[in-house]
Amino acid sequence: MRDYSNRVRLKCIIAVWLSLVLGVSANRPPRFLIEGQSEIVVRLKEGADTPVGSLIYRLRGIDPDGDELKFGIRDQLGSNILRIEAITTNEANIYLVKELDREIRDEYSFVLTLTDGHLGEGNFITQSFLLLVEDVNDNEPIFKPYPSAITVKEDASPGILTTVEATDLDEGAYGQVLYHLQEVDGDVDNFAIQTVNSKGVIRLTKQLDYERKSLYQLRVLAIDRANQGRVNTGTAAILVKVQDVEDQPPEFVVVSPVTRISEDADVGTSVLQVHAIDGDRGINNRITYSIISGGEEHFDIDSSSGTVYTVSQLDREDPRNSNGAYILEILATEESLMVSPMPSATTEVTVIITDVNDETPRFRSDKYVGEVLENAQQNTPITFLQDGVPEVFDYDQGKNGTFELFLQGDNGVFDVTPFKGINEASFLIRVNDPSSLDYEKVTVMNFSLIAKEIVSNNPKISVVPITVHIKDENDNFPEFTESLYTVSIPENCGAGTTVAWVRALDQDSDNYGTRGIRYTGLGGSIASLLSLNPISGVITVKQAGGDSFDRELVSRHYLTVEARDDLGKGNRNTAQLIVNIEDVNDNAPMFLANKYEARLLENERQFENPLVLEARDIDLNGTKNSHIEYSIVGGEYKHNFSIDPNLGIVTPVDGLDFEQIPGDNTNIRPIHLTVRARDFGVPPLSSTVPVTIYVQDVNDHAPMFQQMMYKRSIPEDMPGGTSVLEVKARDGDGSSPNNRVVYRIQRGASDKFVIDSRSGVVCVANGSSLDPDKTNPKSNRYTLTIVALDGGIGEQQLSAAVLVNITIVDVNNKPPVFVEPGTISVKENTQVGTLVYRAQAHDPDSQPVLRFAIDKDASIARDEDGVLVPLTENDYIALWDLNAVDGTLRVVRLLDREKVETIKLVITVEDMAAVAGPQQTASATLTIIVADENDNNPKFRKPYYRTSIAENSKNGANIVTVIADDADKNRTMTYYVEGAEKLLNLIHMESSTGEIVVANKIDHEQQAWINLTVKAVDSGQPPRYAVVDLFIQVLDENDNNPYFESGNFEYRVREDVEPGTTIANIVARDADSGEYGKLTYLLDRMSTQGKFLINAETGAVTVSDWLDRETRASYTLVVEAWDNYQFGYLSGESRNAFKQIVVYIEDVNDNPPILQLPSECVTISEFHKHREPIVAVSATDADDNASTNGRVQFRLVGGKGYDLFRFEQVGGDANTGRLFAKQSLKDRFGNYSLTVEAKDLGTPPNVVRGELRLCVTDFNDHAPVFVHPPQNVTIKVPENATIGTVVVEVRAIDADIGANGAVRYRVRRDAGGAWRAFSVHATSGALRTAVPLHRDTTARYQLRIEAYDLGLPTPLSSDLDLTIYVQDVDSYRPRFPDKHLHINLTENMYEEGLYLPSVIERDEFDRGDEPVLPVCYYIVEGNEDGEFELHRNTHRLATQRPLDRERKSNYTLTVLATEECVAAPEYRAHVHSASTLTVHVAVNDLNDNAPQFLSRIFTGGITTEADFGIEFMHVKAIDLDEGENAKMGYYLLGEVKKTLTEGLENLAVSPFLVNEETGAISLNFDPQKGMKGYFDFKVLVNDTGGLQDESHVFIYLLREDQRVRFVLRSHPSEVRDKINIFREKLAQVAESVVNIDDLRVHENKDGSVDNTKTDLYLHLVNGQDHSVLEVNQVLQLVDKNIEQLDDLFKEFNVLDTQPAEYQPLTVDTITSNQTVFWLVWTTLFLTVLLALSVMMCLSQRADYVRRLKAATATAYSSPTPGESDMTIRSSGGRVPNTNKHSTKGSNPIWLHAYENEWYKSDDQVSHSERDSLDENAVDQDLSNEKPYFITTGAFPSIDSNATEPQTNTVKYDFYQQLEQMKNAKNMETTEL
Repeated sequence: MRDYSNRVRLKCIIAVWLSLVLGVSANRPPRFLIEGQSEIVVRLKEGADTPVGSLIYRLRGIDPDGDELKFGIRDQLGSNILRIEAITTNEANIYLVKELDREIRDEYSFVLTLTDGHLGEGNFITQSFLLLVEDVNDNEPIFKPYPSAITVKEDASPGILTTVEATDLDEGAYGQVLYHLQEVDGDVDNFAIQTVNSKGVIRLTKQLDYERKSLYQLRVLAIDRANQGRVNTGTAAILVKVQDVEDQPPEFVVVSPVTRISEDADVGTSVLQVHAIDGDRGINNRITYSIISGGEEHFDIDSSSGTVYTVSQLDREDPRNSNGAYILEILATEESLMVSPMPSATTEVTVIITDVNDETPRFRSDKYVGEVLENAQQNTPITFLQDGVPEVFDYDQGKNGTFELFLQGDNGVFDVTPFKGINEASFLIRVNDPSSLDYEKVTVMNFSLIAKEIVSNNPKISVVPITVHIKDENDNFPEFTESLYTVSIPENCGAGTTVAWVRALDQDSDNYGTRGIRYTGLGGSIASLLSLNPISGVITVKQAGGDSFDRELVSRHYLTVEARDDLGKGNRNTAQLIVNIEDVNDNAPMFLANKYEARLLENERQFENPLVLEARDIDLNGTKNSHIEYSIVGGEYKHNFSIDPNLGIVTPVDGLDFEQIPGDNTNIRPIHLTVRARDFGVPPLSSTVPVTIYVQDVNDHAPMFQQMMYKRSIPEDMPGGTSVLEVKARDGDGSSPNNRVVYRIQRGASDKFVIDSRSGVVCVANGSSLDPDKTNPKSNRYTLTIVALDGGIGEQQLSAAVLVNITIVDVNNKPPVFVEPGTISVKENTQVGTLVYRAQAHDPDSQPVLRFAIDKDASIARDEDGVLVPLTENDYIALWDLNAVDGTLRVVRLLDREKVETIKLVITVEDMAAVAGPQQTASATLTIIVADENDNNPKFRKPYYRTSIAENSKNGANIVTVIADDADKNRTMTYYVEGAEKLLNLIHMESSTGEIVVANKIDHEQQAWINLTVKAVDSGQPPRYAVVDLFIQVLDENDNNPYFESGNFEYRVREDVEPGTTIANIVARDADSGEYGKLTYLLDRMSTQGKFLINAETGAVTVSDWLDRETRASYTLVVEAWDNYQFGYLSGESRNAFKQIVVYIEDVNDNPPILQLPSECVTISEFHKHREPIVAVSATDADDNASTNGRVQFRLVGGKGYDLFRFEQVGGDANTGRLFAKQSLKDRFGNYSLTVEAKDLGTPPNVVRGELRLCVTDFNDHAPVFVHPPQNVTIKVPENATIGTVVVEVRAIDADIGANGAVRYRVRRDAGGAWRAFSVHATSGALRTAVPLHRDTTARYQLRIEAYDLGLPTPLSSDLDLTIYVQDVDSYRPRFPDKHLHINLTENMYEEGLYLPSVIERDEFDRGDEPVLPVCYYIVEGNEDGEFELHRNTHRLATQRPLDRERKSNYTLTVLATEECVAAPEYRAHVHSASTLTVHVAVNDLNDNAPQFLSRIFTGGITTEADFGIEFMHVKAIDLDEGENAKMGYYLLGEVKKTLTEGLENLAVSPFLVNEETGAISLNFDPQKGMKGYFDFKVLVNDTGGLQDESHVFIYLLREDQRVRFVLRSHPSEVRDKINIFREKLAQVAESVVNIDDLRVHENKDGSVDNTKTDLYLHLVNGQDHSVLEVNQVLQLVDKNIEQLDDLFKEFNVLDTQPAEYQPLTVDTITSNQTVFWLVWTTLFLTVLLALSVMMCLSQRADYVRRLKAATATAYSSPTPGESDMTIRSSGGRVPNTNKHSTKGSNPIWLHAYENEWYKSDDQVSHSERDSLDENAVDQDLSNEKPYFITTGAFPSIDSNATEPQTNTVKYDFYQQLEQMKNAKNMETTEL
């Protein structure tokens, strides 16, 4: 209250002071117009966002005196950045003259000055001006000093490397910096950077590898947090140097992979040199070399230099090397003091021994014995016997090892192949002259085989004797007496019936001849039903009946009879037997259709289409069994029809009367007949079929009326639609529409009458008047002609006619007529009873009785605004009284203009004397104007006013406009506002308009509502007034920034918290209200890393993704609070605040430990002390090491020998454990794979296991032990064994390992010297002959083989005693009597097996004391799948499991016979070929596989334009069996279902036929346009054994325009094989059934063929409803899925996809008649237009010719070529005036010379050999004179080069030249 009194006192003082000032001086000071603000505040963005010269503010001032105002700015610091420029007397603009920089200064406070020039010197009106500089992101982050290079060891653990910091001078998000890391090569996986407290912490995340990369160039990016617009970046470069540690083995850098040395090189010769370096480039330790394998007995290496040299004599042919090559494995060891064991690496080098010619070609055998059949053909090889190995070898290299082979002493009977060999060759001796091989002439042949080197100097040679035995053979085959047997049997024959007798003869003797012939096989389709006597050859029926003996199924069978000699074991031959099945009448005739139908017109003697019945008898054609006779056997009308007994053609006997056949009113009545088809067999068989004949009615009866004439009289006022009379006619036809009668009026109605076409009722036409007075001429009688027509079509329609007379009777019906009343005026409040108007009317009828009335419904009233007044609100009719007789109108109630101002009364008059019928009335409108009186108060338009105004609104801003209305005419208002003074100071009201505006600053926070009272006073006398309440709501503006409440800044959350968990609730406040006070919370996207979200409304911070402390342990989140975010963020009308919170991620045990185990085997000795640690293992755990989650313990849980070891935890380091042995490891050497378990101490614990390999090395404490062969065993060796022949391979094992277990062999020296004859390979144990063996000299050798190990320091050894028996050369390996054996086995059956033939007995002579050994059989080749089993002792061959022919039909087994029965010998073909038997196993087929359709569903389509009988698709099946078992037949199963079909109702036959042999589906009906639907049926396929399969077939009936054409850039032959791939992929993408219709060569639009393209026609079917897709649907599908089809279209080179046919115009666009009409008229119009054009052209051409002739005509031609008449004229001669166009005006050239510019066109210039002006010469028949030309001599401006095109700039013609000549107007043509 005190403040209020002070303010009042201050106002009084100011008022007194102002009054004094105004009284003293007349000048009043100016003032700034700043809209009620105390200070001008302008916000500008720094830098280029507010360019220099920008208009930043407009100053406005006001001076009560109207003086010119001058604006200025007080000189102060920073005022030079602004410039003030006056634009009017009271306005000035403020411009920016210097660029703003917020980082230098963010706020400027200026003092503006204003003067009107009368305030005195230095006196101004001042105004504060505050310029706030807003920040833009114009500063890049700048790094503080940081280390430019860091050195990190390559085995350094992950951790912090360094920290960098960058600062940004901008503010807010623009000044906040985040860090990112890059690497020059993109290799940044080993490093990471994290933003912590505005610093970038660089971490090492993985161990480095010096050898992979030794230097990293890191680039740290500091990026500000600008969320829109420019983002600034600073860069810092850090070099990370990797320090090397010893962790890499040596690397070979110099290695010669292949080196050659001569086999006669001296010992000590240098071979090659290798060089290795330390794999750790930064350490480079010394390297030593050694050879560890591959030739240590011949080579050694210098440990320092790496030079390899020889230590013994080399031999390229030594069998211990690999084809004259040694592969040396060289070890390089790094001498390291830090790593144990020392690192090492190996490499391999190949040393090739080059050859010297020191070998002689040698044969594997000393002699060869062979045999050959006497009838052997040329090139037949002989078979070697007695273990002869047909090989020759010379292991020298190149030409030294190349030799030639040839025979000597064979007289050309044999030859040898090959004739040349290299190193080693197997040879064949073949028959060259078969005629010399005759067992009866010679039985043995002896000759020699020679091998000779091809070298020219001293070739070496070897000779070996050959003995060949000629072998006799059975060489005749059984021959049948006939090559083809043909027999016949009836199809109903019984069992035991003799079918045939076959006989075969053989020219051989005994069992090889006829006596030994057995008939062993009968094959064919019915072989299983017949029996073959194996001795006599008689074939009888074993099983009768069945399909095989049904002639209608199979009429002929083909069989094969087999005969063998040698009692069925020898040679075989076959003959063919044809069995014909004779017909028996066992099939009745069958009609081709289930029923027949035909249509017959009434009275006709022929069907519309011939009715032909056809039946077929599948008995034999041409016999009585199949001859058919037709007859009609049933039906009520059977006598009205006849049938041809042979052809089955049904015809009517006479015409039928449709009306005599009972039936309903339809035009079709059926007649049912039964037709029989009978054959002439004995006994005869027959079948019947129903025949339905539909008799169709014909219109043969005309309508007949019931009366001859109709009469009726009607009154003239009969209304339209009234029935006058009814006519009736009947029709005698028996069906509709023929008997349906319709009526029409043919003439006489005069548009007055109409007739119902169906009922025959005649009515008065609607809208017509029958009044005779209104017709012209007047008529009162009408005669109508009515026609009745039946329903016949066209000429068949019949009709009848009848007359109807109608007479019109007159009535009285004229209404009265009103006199127009006009308009009257009546003042409101007029006294009741006052007469105001009289109504007048007259009636043309005689003696009318008129009565007046007011039409209440038609009358209307309006107020002063012209608005209709409803009668329910104001009964303005009750204000008046109208006298019904005289028509006087009086006032009966007081009038009120404010309610009704204009009244339009509708007054009606009625003639009461009118006859019955519609009233005779008339009406008129009387307009009454009510005059005004002032009698109403003003009234506001609203009961109260409520509005709003934004706070801080400018002065003068409109708040609301109040309006009051007055019902009286005096409605001019004056408005006043009333209320509290402090509220009245805030607003100003315009008294004349009622507009209320802002007068002073309004603040929502101080005054939320302004409540006032408004008063409106009208201008009447006396004046009247009204009041209304005004409520003004002050709307809040966003003028307060949000602020965060104090609270926590750090939060902790477990890393396993589920997404969606709330971790913090951030609360901010804003003093504003509504949307300006509604806060929206946001999280900075860079700081959250996608892991956190904030609820925009509540500020609840939640986890949005799974956290991982090991990835990031803390997050610094920037929380933003924005007000008015939804509506003001994008427009910059939102205010915000920031707050940083830190979220620490608490560790959970979610990471298993990572074991770090040695990658190599840890090596210790078996004598390792168990109290010493073996190895230390460690583990890392990504969890927090400060907690139990990151601490790891170790233990052994499994593995080989894990119970021998234990783990101890290393004290002080919870993540390291040492392995100890529990006890001594003696004799426990070997490799141990221990399962190590590492378990952390978290809850629950994580466990991980790994494999630790431990190698316990051996100490040499075991001697080798022989395991093969046994002690004191006897081994046979042929005495002709060559030097180097392997006798036996000894094998010993050593329980030690490594070098201690490496066994070597040698032969112990004995006193007898037997050791000299043999040598043993030191490593393989192969005992070989070292000298030639001679049985006569030494038959037995006693050897002792020593096996010793390489243990250190002392090797251990053991001995093996062997007895070597030298076998005489006359002994030979077992051999089979025949080299090949053929056997047959049946699939799917367990065979008992068979015994293989025994080997030939050995020679009886020269056995000596040779031990007799059993012969064992082995399968050595061909049994890889283990299908067969051969008992080695019993020689029984059997199958292990049933065979499957479909998997494999033939086996070739190689059986070896050998005396080695201990173990199967290693098979070598060149050694063991003499003792082998090739067994050929053929697997006989059983019908064990059913046919299988290639698809379970076949789909296809046919168009309605397809031809009857066309084969349009195939069903295909496969049968894995062979022969007869694989023969298949296709059949249609069941009925063909028709779905959604139209037009197929009368289809009586099966729509499709299936070809039994090929599976082709053909069309069995003739499709018609309009047919729709699809068919589905099943097909069956079976084989001869009755096995079968079924499949489903869908066939769609489509139109031709439903097919789509794909154009492919390939020939059809290239597409056809893979078209199913296209179909399947397209069907998969389109999700539809795709059917391929056709594939043909592309046809262009002009009909030509393009062989490089293919047209693929197909259609698509909806798989759900089986509807065929239209073309546009298919094209839409293709467009929709074009991306999925892109690869398919590229694969098949699809060029285009289009409809198969061009779309014709449909009925919807234009009808056929319209098309023809327009085509005809268009053609006629074009023809006329063409004729006119031709005529105009001819006319123009004649005109132009005439003009040219006039222009070029001359009486004289120049005698000199090239000289023109211009030349003549220039010489002074005058050309006579002889031109016929000498008169100006008659010459056509003057007519349009300057109107037509045809002569200027380039098209008129002739480019032919003859100029176009040639035709215009006067005389072209002169042979000696050239025609006249216009030359360049006449017109020099014309270019003389006629061949060059003329440009527009230099192109002139003689018409243009004419204009330049003097007196051109008077010049005549002749003078040209």
